[in-house]
Amino acid sequence: MARIAVFDSGLGSLSIIKSLQSKCKIEIIYFADQKNFPYGNKSKSKLEKIIKNSIEVLSNKFNPDLIIIGSNTPTIVLGIEDERIIGVNPPIEEAVKKSKTKNIGILASKALVDSRNLSKYIKNCKLPKGVFVHKINASDLIQLVESGKFLIDENHCEKIIKNSLKKIFSEKKIDVVSLSSTHLPFLKPILEFQFPEICFIDPSNNVAIEICKKIKKERKYNSLKIFSSDQTDTFQKNLIRLGIKNKIKYLSI
Repeated sequence: MARIAVFDSGLGSLSIIKSLQSKCKIEIIYFADQKNFPYGNKSKSKLEKIIKNSIEVLSNKFNPDLIIIGSNTPTIVLGIEDERIIGVNPPIEEAVKKSKTKNIGILASKALVDSRNLSKYIKNCKLPKGVFVHKINASDLIQLVESGKFLIDENHCEKIIKNSLKKIFSEKKIDVVSLSSTHLPFLKPILEFQFPEICFIDPSNNVAIEICKKIKKERKYNSLKIFSSDQTDTFQKNLIRLGIKNKIKYLSI
Protein backbone atom coordinates (compact mmCIF):
# COMPACT_ATOMS: atom_id res chain seq x y z
CA MET A 1 0.00 0.00 0.00
CA ALA A 2 1.71 3.17 -1.13
CA ARG A 3 -0.58 5.18 -3.38
CA ILE A 4 -2.64 7.87 -1.68
CA ALA A 5 -5.08 10.30 -3.28
CA VAL A 6 -5.57 13.62 -1.49
CA PHE A 7 -8.15 16.18 -2.50
CA ASP A 8 -9.57 19.49 -1.37
CA SER A 9 -11.06 22.57 -3.02
CA GLY A 10 -7.66 24.16 -3.61
CA LEU A 11 -4.30 24.70 -1.89
CA GLY A 12 -5.47 23.24 1.43
CA SER A 13 -4.41 19.67 0.77
CA LEU A 14 -0.79 20.75 0.45
CA SER A 15 -0.53 21.05 4.24
CA ILE A 16 -1.57 17.39 4.51
CA ILE A 17 0.87 16.39 1.77
CA LYS A 18 3.76 18.20 3.44
CA SER A 19 3.14 16.32 6.68
CA LEU A 20 2.79 13.00 4.86
CA GLN A 21 6.02 13.40 2.94
CA SER A 22 7.91 14.25 6.12
CA LYS A 23 6.81 11.00 7.78
CA CYS A 24 6.77 8.34 5.06
CA LYS A 25 7.67 7.64 1.43
CA ILE A 26 4.57 7.29 -0.75
CA GLU A 27 3.05 8.07 -4.13
CA ILE A 28 0.57 10.93 -3.80
CA ILE A 29 -2.12 11.98 -6.25
CA TYR A 30 -3.13 15.53 -5.35
CA PHE A 31 -6.41 16.80 -6.75
CA ALA A 32 -7.19 20.49 -6.25
CA ASP A 33 -10.88 20.91 -6.98
CA GLN A 34 -10.63 24.62 -7.71
CA LYS A 35 -13.80 24.49 -9.74
CA ASN A 36 -15.74 24.01 -6.50
CA PHE A 37 -13.76 26.31 -4.19
CA PRO A 38 -14.72 26.98 -1.49
CA TYR A 39 -16.36 23.91 0.02
CA GLY A 40 -17.24 26.13 2.96
CA ASN A 41 -20.11 27.95 1.22
CA LYS A 42 -21.86 24.90 -0.24
CA SER A 43 -25.13 23.43 0.99
CA LYS A 44 -24.91 19.96 2.50
CA SER A 45 -26.62 18.35 -0.51
CA LYS A 46 -24.37 20.14 -2.99
CA LEU A 47 -21.25 19.31 -0.98
CA GLU A 48 -22.26 15.66 -0.75
CA LYS A 49 -22.65 15.45 -4.53
CA ILE A 50 -19.23 17.10 -5.11
CA ILE A 51 -17.38 14.88 -2.64
CA LYS A 52 -18.95 11.60 -3.79
CA ASN A 53 -18.21 12.47 -7.41
CA SER A 54 -14.59 13.35 -6.61
CA ILE A 55 -14.10 10.09 -4.72
CA GLU A 56 -15.58 8.10 -7.61
CA VAL A 57 -13.38 9.82 -10.23
CA LEU A 58 -10.20 9.41 -8.18
CA SER A 59 -11.01 5.76 -7.43
CA ASN A 60 -11.70 4.86 -11.05
CA LYS A 61 -8.80 6.77 -12.59
CA PHE A 62 -6.01 6.12 -10.07
CA ASN A 63 -7.12 3.15 -7.95
CA PRO A 64 -5.55 4.56 -4.77
CA ASP A 65 -5.18 2.47 -1.62
CA LEU A 66 -6.54 5.32 0.47
CA ILE A 67 -8.27 8.61 -0.24
CA ILE A 68 -7.85 11.60 2.05
CA ILE A 69 -10.55 14.24 2.12
CA GLY A 70 -8.15 17.08 2.87
CA SER A 71 -10.81 19.32 4.35
CA ASN A 72 -12.51 19.54 7.74
CA THR A 73 -15.78 20.79 6.26
CA PRO A 74 -16.91 17.68 4.30
CA THR A 75 -15.29 15.39 6.87
CA ILE A 76 -17.53 16.71 9.64
CA VAL A 77 -20.59 17.82 7.66
CA LEU A 78 -20.96 14.58 5.68
CA GLY A 79 -19.52 12.02 8.08
CA ILE A 80 -18.60 9.52 5.35
CA GLU A 81 -17.99 6.03 6.74
CA ASP A 82 -15.63 4.06 4.51
CA GLU A 83 -12.38 2.35 5.51
CA ARG A 84 -10.66 3.72 2.40
CA ILE A 85 -11.64 7.32 3.17
CA ILE A 86 -9.70 9.33 5.72
CA GLY A 87 -10.94 12.74 6.82
CA VAL A 88 -9.56 15.61 8.87
CA ASN A 89 -11.10 16.28 12.28
CA PRO A 90 -10.43 19.04 14.82
CA PRO A 91 -7.98 17.65 17.44
CA ILE A 92 -10.14 18.72 20.38
CA GLU A 93 -8.79 16.20 22.88
CA GLU A 94 -5.24 17.38 22.20
CA ALA A 95 -6.37 20.99 22.56
CA VAL A 96 -7.98 20.26 25.95
CA LYS A 97 -4.73 18.82 27.27
CA LYS A 98 -2.80 21.92 26.21
CA SER A 99 -5.29 24.56 27.38
CA LYS A 100 -4.85 26.30 30.72
CA THR A 101 -7.82 28.65 30.42
CA LYS A 102 -10.09 25.79 29.26
CA ASN A 103 -11.22 27.95 26.35
CA ILE A 104 -10.48 26.41 22.96
CA GLY A 105 -11.00 27.95 19.55
CA ILE A 106 -11.84 26.19 16.30
CA LEU A 107 -11.00 28.21 13.19
CA ALA A 108 -13.02 26.82 10.30
CA SER A 109 -15.14 27.59 7.24
CA LYS A 110 -18.56 29.17 7.74
CA ALA A 111 -20.29 25.96 6.66
CA LEU A 112 -18.46 23.96 9.31
CA VAL A 113 -18.97 26.56 12.03
CA ASP A 114 -22.71 26.60 11.31
CA SER A 115 -22.97 22.82 11.02
CA ARG A 116 -24.96 20.82 13.53
CA ASN A 117 -22.52 18.01 12.86
CA LEU A 118 -19.66 20.03 14.32
CA SER A 119 -21.70 20.67 17.47
CA LYS A 120 -22.42 16.92 17.60
CA TYR A 121 -18.73 16.11 17.09
CA ILE A 122 -17.76 18.42 19.96
CA LYS A 123 -20.44 16.88 22.20
CA ASN A 124 -19.21 13.36 21.39
CA CYS A 125 -15.74 14.33 22.58
CA LYS A 126 -17.22 14.36 26.10
CA LEU A 127 -15.23 17.34 27.26
CA PRO A 128 -14.39 17.79 30.94
CA LYS A 129 -16.64 20.11 32.91
CA GLY A 130 -15.65 23.75 32.55
CA VAL A 131 -14.12 23.39 29.07
CA PHE A 132 -15.60 25.60 26.37
CA VAL A 133 -15.14 25.31 22.60
CA HIS A 134 -15.60 28.50 20.58
CA LYS A 135 -16.36 28.07 16.86
CA ILE A 136 -14.91 30.89 14.77
CA ASN A 137 -15.66 31.61 11.11
CA ALA A 138 -12.28 31.85 9.36
CA SER A 139 -13.53 32.05 5.77
CA ASP A 140 -11.69 35.35 5.17
CA LEU A 141 -8.44 33.74 6.29
CA ILE A 142 -9.01 30.71 4.08
CA GLN A 143 -9.42 33.07 1.13
CA LEU A 144 -6.06 34.69 1.95
CA VAL A 145 -4.42 31.35 1.36
CA GLU A 146 -6.30 30.24 -1.74
CA SER A 147 -5.77 33.62 -3.41
CA GLY A 148 -2.03 33.45 -2.70
CA LYS A 149 -2.09 36.69 -0.70
CA PHE A 150 -0.16 35.01 2.11
CA LEU A 151 2.74 34.57 -0.29
CA ILE A 152 2.93 38.12 -1.63
CA ASP A 153 1.35 40.51 0.90
CA GLU A 154 2.12 39.62 4.51
CA ASN A 155 1.12 43.04 5.81
CA HIS A 156 -2.36 42.67 4.34
CA CYS A 157 -2.68 39.21 5.88
CA GLU A 158 -1.58 40.47 9.29
CA LYS A 159 -4.24 43.18 9.17
CA ILE A 160 -7.04 40.77 8.22
CA ILE A 161 -5.97 38.25 10.87
CA LYS A 162 -5.75 40.87 13.61
CA ASN A 163 -9.15 42.38 12.75
CA SER A 164 -10.79 38.95 12.57
CA LEU A 165 -9.39 37.33 15.69
CA LYS A 166 -7.95 39.72 18.27
CA LYS A 167 -11.25 40.66 19.92
CA ILE A 168 -12.70 37.16 20.22
CA PHE A 169 -9.43 35.61 21.37
CA SER A 170 -9.22 38.22 24.12
CA GLU A 171 -12.87 38.24 25.19
CA LYS A 172 -13.17 34.45 25.31
CA LYS A 173 -9.71 33.95 26.91
CA ILE A 174 -8.80 31.44 24.21
CA ASP A 175 -5.31 29.96 24.60
CA VAL A 176 -5.41 26.97 22.21
CA VAL A 177 -6.74 27.01 18.65
CA SER A 178 -7.36 24.21 16.15
CA LEU A 179 -6.60 25.23 12.56
CA SER A 180 -9.63 23.34 11.27
CA SER A 181 -9.22 24.13 7.63
CA THR A 182 -6.25 22.63 5.84
CA HIS A 183 -5.64 26.05 4.28
CA LEU A 184 -4.94 27.65 7.66
CA PRO A 185 -1.59 25.99 8.54
CA PHE A 186 -0.07 28.20 5.81
CA LEU A 187 -0.92 31.17 8.05
CA LYS A 188 0.49 29.58 11.20
CA PRO A 189 3.71 31.66 11.23
CA ILE A 190 1.68 34.89 11.05
CA LEU A 191 -0.81 33.66 13.64
CA GLU A 192 1.97 32.72 16.05
CA PHE A 193 3.64 36.10 15.55
CA GLN A 194 0.37 37.99 16.13
CA PHE A 195 -0.70 35.86 19.10
CA PRO A 196 2.44 34.41 20.75
CA GLU A 197 0.48 33.46 23.87
CA ILE A 198 -1.77 31.08 21.93
CA CYS A 199 -1.00 27.50 20.86
CA PHE A 200 -2.11 26.77 17.29
CA ILE A 201 -2.61 23.08 16.42
CA ASP A 202 -2.27 21.77 12.86
CA PRO A 203 -4.56 18.69 12.47
CA SER A 204 -2.64 17.51 9.39
CA ASN A 205 0.07 16.02 11.60
CA ASN A 206 -2.41 13.59 13.16
CA VAL A 207 -3.72 12.60 9.72
CA ALA A 208 -0.20 11.92 8.45
CA ILE A 209 0.58 9.72 11.46
CA GLU A 210 -2.64 7.74 10.92
CA ILE A 211 -1.90 7.23 7.21
CA CYS A 212 1.69 6.16 7.75
CA LYS A 213 0.56 3.52 10.24
CA LYS A 214 -1.71 2.04 7.56
CA ILE A 215 1.02 1.82 4.93
CA LYS A 216 2.37 -1.73 4.72
CA LYS A 217 5.24 -1.03 2.34
CA GLU A 218 6.82 2.32 1.63
CA ARG A 219 8.37 3.44 -1.63
CA LYS A 220 12.05 4.35 -1.88
CA TYR A 221 11.14 7.98 -2.51
CA ASN A 222 8.19 10.37 -2.46
CA SER A 223 6.35 11.16 -5.68
CA LEU A 224 3.67 13.74 -6.32
CA LYS A 225 1.29 14.24 -9.25
CA ILE A 226 -0.98 17.29 -9.26
CA PHE A 227 -4.36 17.64 -10.92
CA SER A 228 -6.89 20.47 -10.95
CA SER A 229 -10.51 20.73 -12.04
CA ASP A 230 -9.88 24.31 -13.19
CA GLN A 231 -6.35 24.96 -14.35
CA THR A 232 -5.31 28.54 -13.70
CA ASP A 233 -2.06 30.43 -14.07
CA THR A 234 -2.50 31.78 -10.54
CA PHE A 235 -2.61 28.31 -9.02
CA GLN A 236 0.52 27.25 -10.90
CA LYS A 237 2.34 30.43 -9.82
CA ASN A 238 1.37 29.87 -6.18
CA LEU A 239 2.71 26.33 -6.32
CA ILE A 240 6.00 27.60 -7.72
CA ARG A 241 6.19 30.18 -4.92
CA LEU A 242 5.78 27.31 -2.48
CA GLY A 243 8.70 25.51 -4.10
CA ILE A 244 6.57 23.00 -6.02
CA LYS A 245 7.52 22.86 -9.68
CA ASN A 246 5.23 20.01 -10.73
CA LYS A 247 3.17 20.75 -13.82
CA ILE A 248 -0.56 20.83 -13.12
CA LYS A 249 -2.68 18.48 -15.20
CA TYR A 250 -6.38 18.97 -15.84
CA LEU A 251 -8.83 16.46 -14.39
CA SER A 252 -12.47 16.68 -15.39
CA ILE A 253 -15.08 15.86 -12.79
